[in-house]
Amino acid sequence: MPSNTLTVRVGGDSAAGGIVTTGEVFARIAAYAGLEVYTTRTIPAEIKGGHVMFQARIAPEQVWSQGDDLDMLIAFDQESLDRYYSLVRQGGLIIYNSNDSTPPPQDGVMQYPLPLNDLAKSINFQRGRNIITIGAMVKLFGLPFSTATAVVEKQLGRKKEMLEQNLLALKSGYDYIEQKVSKESPYSLTPRQGAADEERLVISGNQAAAMGAIAAGCRFYAGYPITPATDIMEFLAGEFPRIGGTVIQAEDEIAALGMALGGSYTGTRSMTATSGPGLALMVELIGHATMAELPVVIVDVQRAGPSTGMPTKVSQGDLRISVFGANDDAPRIVVAPVSVEDNFYQMINAFNLAEKYQSPVIFLSDQDMSVRVQTINPFDLSRVKIVPRTLWDGQDPANFARYGDTESGISPMSLPGMKGGQYVAEGLEHLPTGEPDYTPEMHTKNMFKRGKKIREAANDATAFGMLEQFGDPRARVAIVGWGSTIGPVREAVERAEAEGMPVAVLYTKLIFPLPRKEIADFIKDREAIIVPEMNYTGQFARMIQAEFWTEVDSLRKYGGTPFATREIYAEIKRIYGTLKKTKKAATKKSVTKKLTKASKAKKAAPKKKAARK
Repeated sequence: MPSNTLTVRVGGDSAAGGIVTTGEVFARIAAYAGLEVYTTRTIPAEIKGGHVMFQARIAPEQVWSQGDDLDMLIAFDQESLDRYYSLVRQGGLIIYNSNDSTPPPQDGVMQYPLPLNDLAKSINFQRGRNIITIGAMVKLFGLPFSTATAVVEKQLGRKKEMLEQNLLALKSGYDYIEQKVSKESPYSLTPRQGAADEERLVISGNQAAAMGAIAAGCRFYAGYPITPATDIMEFLAGEFPRIGGTVIQAEDEIAALGMALGGSYTGTRSMTATSGPGLALMVELIGHATMAELPVVIVDVQRAGPSTGMPTKVSQGDLRISVFGANDDAPRIVVAPVSVEDNFYQMINAFNLAEKYQSPVIFLSDQDMSVRVQTINPFDLSRVKIVPRTLWDGQDPANFARYGDTESGISPMSLPGMKGGQYVAEGLEHLPTGEPDYTPEMHTKNMFKRGKKIREAANDATAFGMLEQFGDPRARVAIVGWGSTIGPVREAVERAEAEGMPVAVLYTKLIFPLPRKEIADFIKDREAIIVPEMNYTGQFARMIQAEFWTEVDSLRKYGGTPFATREIYAEIKRIYGTLKKTKKAATKKSVTKKLTKASKAKKAAPKKKAARK
């Protein structure tokens, strides 16, 4: 019986064009047919040339990660065959361009040669090789050709003459498999009954984040183009004019954050988006936002570094700079979504926290989650709650103090134009009115004030839905994590539990300040705590160790690719094996100790004298 779940990888040279388009269009065809889709990609940093990989996992039920072994490889060139052929599982299949590449001898992998150059030449459309391949895949996996046609029209139909060629290419690939290939595919992609009628979104993490910003009331964006965050600016540039928002492309990241702070000063919810190198440039102004108590959201779509690093590869290496990056102590709030869908909801939380606590909020996404295209449920707008900033009521203008002392540490803000509400958003230490003041007493008082209000934000973690738990709450082994590693963790935990290795899992979306009570309650009495993350030093693991004085198992991956399910599962299995050995050794030691104690007691007992006859 053909399998109904497929992990497919597309590989080729970016100079040939259309590699990502092949994977993305096919994934959308599957999604529109009612299947669940999860994608990942790697592209070269060069503008043109270099190897490209796109991977899609397709199934009738929700999928949470990129999967492990490949079920199918689509190789546009010899390099892709050489790189990925060994990753195709036994019983899997490959489609390759038989005009200019040769696979290894068949060894349990089905091979479908596709003369792409000849087929493209026959329809006089050399650039259509990728669309020909999509047509072949649609036929191989039993997807509706009408759905494929509709997706191509929607995705590639801007120019009429190009659309006609693309549709011809799609039909060419479909007909070739139908007429020339007699081998039956081991895969048949059939959606759940009624799934095709359900409303689903097919979007990326960056798109979800931008939609969340709009829903949160953001109406000003300033940014500078940088991989992989630029999609956010491009999306908002297309949407903001319709809703009265403004997008400005600044000359650099420093100017972008400065403009966003200016927008916030006027009372407009404002944001910027960047990646690691841009965040490094923003550090001084982040400190200024802390000192001036101006709300702003800064999106950091993390990529592999340091320096320029690997712009198109994933990392979670910006946690430390996000939490601590500033001169002296400059407390701020750090939020991290865990999925494409969660980008929407956590972006709303980021704006609400920024406005409530008058603080910069750093929103930590990552390259994999930001560009990943995935099927998700439509956003639940009933969950959207707007928390306004605390505004001055305009009373007693002669005595308005922008930074006046309050029990919560949050002082009412005025807006430009309010009579008597003028103040300087000062980077220097200041009096309650905003004028500079350098006395030790005032600095001590203000440092406490700024720190106190940020500490209070930890109390909002539960109310704002920023903690996610699953697995077996009674398990001896626990995972505490953050960010996009949640997908492979979820699947690994399901696999481990099926084999009698239960795991409790907690993901916090509030990275700073940490929700101490909730995490402390969760890790209490655990025998092992695994912290998976994509950076070299285990930055979150070290935070957990420092905050809770507990040993953790830091599981790190830092090669620029996401965790696979099997990598998380292998660590769970290793931990359980270690615990079993430790318990066995402890039992043996306990028994030995008891025997030794009994032996000593026997030797120490007074001997009875023999009775005289």
